[in-house]
Amino acid sequence: MLVTKEPVAFASHTFDPTAPPADMPPMAVGESAQCDSNFLSRASVRGQPRRTDPTHAIVTITQVRVSLQLQINIWIPASATQVIAEHEEGHRQISEYYYQTADKLAQRIASTYIGKRVDITGTDLDAECAKMLLQTANDITAEYDRRLNPNPVQLLYDDITDHARNGVIAKDAVEHALKNAAIEATQPATSSGS
Repeated sequence: MLVTKEPVAFASHTFDPTAPPADMPPMAVGESAQCDSNFLSRASVRGQPRRTDPTHAIVTITQVRVSLQLQINIWIPASATQVIAEHEEGHRQISEYYYQTADKLAQRIASTYIGKRVDITGTDLDAECAKMLLQTANDITAEYDRRLNPNPVQLLYDDITDHARNGVIAKDAVEHALKNAAIEATQPATSSGS
């Protein structure tokens, strides 16, 4: 098993709100800036097939490789205040916090597949084996994406700061969101609806 974690790829962009660049993701209504964090993962899986008859085999997974990357782009209007810039930096800090241990999460997930045996059936066992290994790689990637999930913390951070509109210091809000997202995410919503 091999997990490769690339360094964070970060870029900060300023833009004219009246003419946003084509490569900028769309912003939600009421937003003036954005931190776009893209957690990328790709798994590849190898296995050893053992034919039991001409149309059946058992494949033992022998190797899993996972590559990870985090791409962060902050988009801030040229006229943005320092408060808005600090708010978007807070989103970046939350994403990087999750990425710090992303390799350990990927290792835990991948390790559960090593040695796993899968029955395959078909007239072309080589094609069936390749299809099963690809599906297993996709399953590993999907599980990583599901379990990493920084979204509850990002949403709590935006609730705490009202998207940089209520004067709460970004650094304090990041700390609170990281410590309390699991607790507060299970509480009934008290959003003002904005």
